[in-house]
Amino acid sequence: MAGANNALVERLFLAQKDALQRYFVRRVRRRSDVEELAQEVYLRLLRVADADALRNPEGYLYAIAANLIKEHARQQYISRNGVTLEDAGFPEVLSEELSYADILDTGQRAKRLREVLQELPARCQAAVVMRHWHGLSYAEIAQQLNISVNMVKKYLVHALAHCRRRMGRLR
Repeated sequence: MAGANNALVERLFLAQKDALQRYFVRRVRRRSDVEELAQEVYLRLLRVADADALRNPEGYLYAIAANLIKEHARQQYISRNGVTLEDAGFPEVLSEELSYADILDTGQRAKRLREVLQELPARCQAAVVMRHWHGLSYAEIAQQLNISVNMVKKYLVHALAHCRRRMGRLR
């Protein structure tokens, strides 16, 4: 079982390392925190009892990452203000970890979102992927697609509106 976990973690590390770090960069202030949080994600993945039971390993990876962001925010708040969570009235939601059912639901929503994105024109899909999965700026996307920055913005607005409409109907 440990071998299966090691293989899963290695595969996810190779496939998601850059995207995971960009995910953390957008949410924490210090670069050293980004690297520590990313390492902690993989350490927690290694502790999964049955890696084969994970239907959506990437979704689980980002669920762990989201929980770590919440823990990090709590710790930063406490260290800056010198108070306990109870004294501060800190939202309990931040202390709750996602259940396995929540993680499965997240995976199902991600699958539906991929299906909805497939309905978009190719360039629109490409702009969404470059922006949200690869973290490219509007200017970088415009350069890659050989279009204007304004067109990139239009593609992303169109994609967001389409996804909101279609995902709302799928619930």
